Formats: sequence, C-alpha cells, structure tokens
Amino acid sequence: MKARRNKKQVPSFRKLLKTSKVKLENKLKNKQFKQQSTLKKYRKEQRKLRQAVRDAVSKKPVPLEDPKEKRPGKRIEREEEEEEEALPLDMMDEDDLQLMKDLGQRASFLTRDLSSSEPIHAKKRKHERVIDKYEKIPRTLQTAPEKELIHLLPIKDKSGIIPQTREKPVIDSNQDEEDQEETEPEEEIIEEPIRELTLEEHLIERKKKLQEKKMHIAALASAIISDPESNIKKLKELRSMLMEQDPDVAVTVRKLVTVSLMELFKDITPSYKIRPLTEAEKSTKVMLDITTTQNKLKIRKETQKLREFEEGLVSQYKFYLENLEQMVKDWKQRKLKKSNVVSLKAYKGLAEVAVKSLCELLVALPHFNFHNNIIVLIVPLMNDVSKSMLKTFLCLRIKEVEVKKDTEDINKPKKFMTFKEKRKSLSRMQRKWKKAEEKLERELREAEASESTEKKLKLHTETLNIVFVTYFRILKKAQRSPLLPAVLEGLAKFAHLINVEFFDDLLVVLHSLIESGDLSYQESLHCVQTAFHILSGQGDVLNIDPMKFYTHLYKTLFKLHAGATNEGVEIVLQCLDVMLTKRRKQVSQQRALAFIKRLCTLALHVLPNSSIGILATNRILMHTFPKTDLLLDNESQGSGVFLPELEEPEYCNAQNTALWELHALRRHYHPIVQRFAAHLIAGAPSEGSEALKPELSRR
Repeated sequence: MKARRNKKQVPSFRKLLKTSKVKLENKLKNKQFKQQSTLKKYRKEQRKLRQAVRDAVSKKPVPLEDPKEKRPGKRIEREEEEEEEALPLDMMDEDDLQLMKDLGQRASFLTRDLSSSEPIHAKKRKHERVIDKYEKIPRTLQTAPEKELIHLLPIKDKSGIIPQTREKPVIDSNQDEEDQEETEPEEEIIEEPIRELTLEEHLIERKKKLQEKKMHIAALASAIISDPESNIKKLKELRSMLMEQDPDVAVTVRKLVTVSLMELFKDITPSYKIRPLTEAEKSTKVMLDITTTQNKLKIRKETQKLREFEEGLVSQYKFYLENLEQMVKDWKQRKLKKSNVVSLKAYKGLAEVAVKSLCELLVALPHFNFHNNIIVLIVPLMNDVSKSMLKTFLCLRIKEVEVKKDTEDINKPKKFMTFKEKRKSLSRMQRKWKKAEEKLERELREAEASESTEKKLKLHTETLNIVFVTYFRILKKAQRSPLLPAVLEGLAKFAHLINVEFFDDLLVVLHSLIESGDLSYQESLHCVQTAFHILSGQGDVLNIDPMKFYTHLYKTLFKLHAGATNEGVEIVLQCLDVMLTKRRKQVSQQRALAFIKRLCTLALHVLPNSSIGILATNRILMHTFPKTDLLLDNESQGSGVFLPELEEPEYCNAQNTALWELHALRRHYHPIVQRFAAHLIAGAPSEGSEALKPELSRR
C-alpha cells in the first residue's frame, strides 16, 4: 500500500517566518499579562493576610464556642478528661501562670472574637481561596514580619519564562514599638558606662603588670644561664619581648629585656669566634661513636649538639644586634609607627639603652662575631650634638707618647738572619733547624697578635695629637661654649703629655679664663688642675711662677657647696695634692700653714664625707711639712696678727694662729670625723693610742 500522504501542507519559509514572529509576540504579551495578573492577586492576598494577622493580635482573646453546640455529651466528657489531666492552678507557680496568660494574649488568629454581630459565613465564596491558602500556612505563636518582594527581570528557560524575585524588608510599626519596649530595659542593664580608673588605680595596675613581666624575664634568663645548650631556644622567646605591645609597660619592658639580653650574651658567649659550617660539615651525619672500620671522619652526638648551640647563639646574637640598630634608627628618624605603642619622647631613652648595650658588648666581646659591625654602627653616632660626646676622650688609656723621634726603642724588633749569613756561619743541618725555628716564631707572633712598643707609641701619639687639636680649637675660638668643661677636664687628664712648646701659651689662656669670671667654680678648678699638671711634668724645666693659681684656689675654697655632695671637693683635693704634696720643694712654709688653717675651717661647714677627705689631706700635709705642728700650740711664733680675710696665703700670718677647729670637730656627730680630729690634735702620730687604724690611714 502506498504511504498515506500528509494532508497538511508544509508552509513556505517566508510564511513561516511571518507567522512565527506574530506568534512569539502574542505569546510574550500573554505571558506578561498573566504574570502581572498573578502578581496583583498575590499582593492582594498578602495584604489581606497581614491585615488579618494585625486584627487577631489587636483583639482580646475570647474562648472559642460552638454556635450549634453539637454533641454536648461528648464535649462534656472531653472537658472532664482534660480537667483531670490538666494541672490545677493552685499547684502552678505564679511565673508559669503569668506566662500562660501572656501566651494566650499573643495567640494566633484562632482566638478571633466569634461572638461579634458579623455573620460568620458572610462572603464565604468570595474569600474561599484566600482562607484555604491561609489555612495551609503553618501556625506560629510569634509572627515574623512579612517581607515585601522585589520583582526582577525574568529568566527564559526551555520550560518557559521563570519569574525572579527578591525579598525586601518590611518595616512594621507595631513590631518596632514592641521591640523597642523589649530592648529598652536590656539596654539599661547591658550598656553600662565603663568606669574609668583613677590615677592611683592605674599606677597599681601598671605596677602589677610590670612585676609579672619582670618575673617572666627573670625566669627565662635563669633557665638560659643554668643550661645554655639545652635552653638556647628560650633566647628567641626573650628576644620577642623587645616588641612588647602593652602601652602601659612597653618602654620599661623593652629596656629591661635589652639589658638582660646584653648580660646573657656576655655570660654565655664562648671565648672564640664561631665560624660558619662548611657544606661538608653540614652534610655529615650524627654518629654516636667514631667508627674504626671506615676512614671517613664522623662526629659525635655531643659535637653536633655543640654546633647547634653555636648556630643558634650566632643567629640570635645577630637578630639582637639588628633590633638594637632598629631602635637607634627609630630615634634618628623620629617618626611615629602605626602601632603607636611607644611615644616619640621614649625613642631617645630606648636609643640610649641600645647604644650603651652595643658599647658594653664591644668592650666585653671584642673577639666575637659581628664586632666590626658594632664599630661601624657606633662610630657615626659621635656626630651627635650631645655635649657629653666630647667626654669620650677621657676614656682613652694613653700613658706614653713619643717624646723625641731621635730616640730608639728599647724593644727592637728581632731581625732574622739572611741566607748568606746562614750559609757562612751554619751547617746544612743547622740551617734547616734555624729555618724551622724562625717559621715557628713568626706563627707564634701572628697568633698572639702582639704589637710592638714602637707601633703602640706611634698610634698613641697620633691619637693624642688629634685630641689636642680639638681641645685647642675650642679654647681659641669658643671660650664660652658649653663644651669648655669637657675640654678643661680633658686637658687636666692629659696635661703631662702636652708638648713643651705649648706650655707658655696654654698657661696664659688658662689664667685669662679664670680672670674673665665667665667660668663656673668647677670649671675654674679644672683650669687650676690643668696648670699644675703641666708644671708637675715637663714644665719643671720652665721658669714659670704659678703663684696666681695658688692665690685663686686659696680665695675660692669657701665657695664649695656645704649642703650637698658634689664633685668640687674631689677636684679640690686633687689640686691640693698636685700643688702642695708633689711640689713640696717649691712650696714655702707660710703657704702650707695658710692652706692647712683654711682647710680646717672648711671642714666645719661641709658634710661628713667631705670633712673626712679634708682632714685626711691635712694629715698628709702635716707629715709632708713637719714644722706645721706649731699650729697645735697656742703661742704665737712671730710678729703680726692672723688675717683670715686676706686672699694672699703668703701674707696672712698663719703662723700666729692655732687649729681651734679641731676641738670643735672632736665633738662632731660622725664618729670617723671625731677620730680624725683627735688624731690631728695629737700631732698625727703613726703609732700609739692616737694612731689611726690601717683602713682609715690609707684614705
């Protein structure tokens, strides 16, 4: 049979194209219309549901009643069973009863008032679908706020167009009021203002924190010192405290940790430089014993432990030095960091502690690793504007310099024999032994790294020349500079090493400074001390009369501060030692008597420690000038009357007075002052009952 042809004709492409466009447009319009209608219905239903919920919440709950009252018997039986099973009200707590009442008031739409005059089945058919949908919604005692939907662009799929929506939060005025009522008492209870600590409470809290940090630092340091090899990792823990973040104790803790680490490294660092391990040493495996069957070198477990300790020590020492360098950089830059833990004012204190630690490590560990790096870091800091930088010259340990270039050193460097000299005087075997001996001697010299006396003197001379050029430039061009006290103190220390050619000019400058009156009392004492140091050394050959310096010291002795301990007393005693004791042959008896009398008067005014030093100086002067014992006698030794207000020690007639001050000092409240006064009254004997004990006589 022939296949039955399809009666429906196949449309042409053009016709199909036209009809497809029209159909698609119609379909799209229909879908949009349906979508809009469904959305309108959905919004109406949502509004009605929200209104029903608001009505149910606002009305008082009324118990449900069956209007037709069907099956009264079963209802009565059911109520009796529920009453039997229910808990009596007299057995319920008041809180539970109140909770049940509240829940009853907040019940859902089921507690609707059905006793109203409105008909129950009014408009039932109209709202039938709405009620059915409403019944399907799950019941909740607390109704959540409804969220409004925001309609987005639809998505087209194989199945059709899918509408897209997004929830929009709906602000419910009633719910907001209830939330405010509920949250108000909570805010009053929870958000209490934090009480600020008083200054005293804050200090107590800071002291407590600081004590805890100190104990932690002490525990770590004790563990490291007790067993450095086992507890080397605790160095890292201690070093991490350099970054303390608590602003109350950050600066103090960082300073304590810096000093503690410095002392630890001084104690646990070995007396040799630790070199880095080679690749062969790193690849060597740990063995418990050295094997005799193999010729390869293997290390013991103890050696490996020592190497680990050395590696850890060097790495932590390096990190510690980097931390100190960073402290100094922070102070130089003077920029506040983001953490804002340390203030700008505290940077200077931290930098000072860091520099002191670096200097201590350089002095204590000059052989250890990174000593050159420490020098490179410290030396540029000498350009700081601080006036005390010039006092670093006082720490130079220079005692000798090259006085004459013509003189030859006593310790000449040993000269080795040349090959020709050996060939003439020695045999072949002797030459061989001599060569080995010279080689060994060279190696020993290199190992000891001992410098010859000639090199030391040359280096000291060059260094001191630079120091004196700095001092003389300040004396010549900046006599009113705040650097002058450090210059005068340095000249007083190195005056015996100054070249003789500068003596005359230097003494003139010193005297002019004293007469100008611009110097303080301590600075003028330094001028006097410098002048006599010059005269006590190479200045003996010069014909210079220092009487003006004696007069200045004699008339300014009473300017010493009597109510406080100061450095002036120590400088005065040093000047008296140089002026009177060491120059005993150039000092007259009248001058010695005048100074002893004035010193005894001064001992009545100053503090006990200064008084003891002055009386000890008088004891030395009485031994140096034996004829001064006439001051212990009441009878006068010549014509004239003692003039204590006269400023010239040579013409004050001190031989016509007595040391009555010693009798007053004998009743002094300090026992050692009493002992010295009684000793001087007895004539300062070296033996007998009035002699001083050895510990006092050596002062």
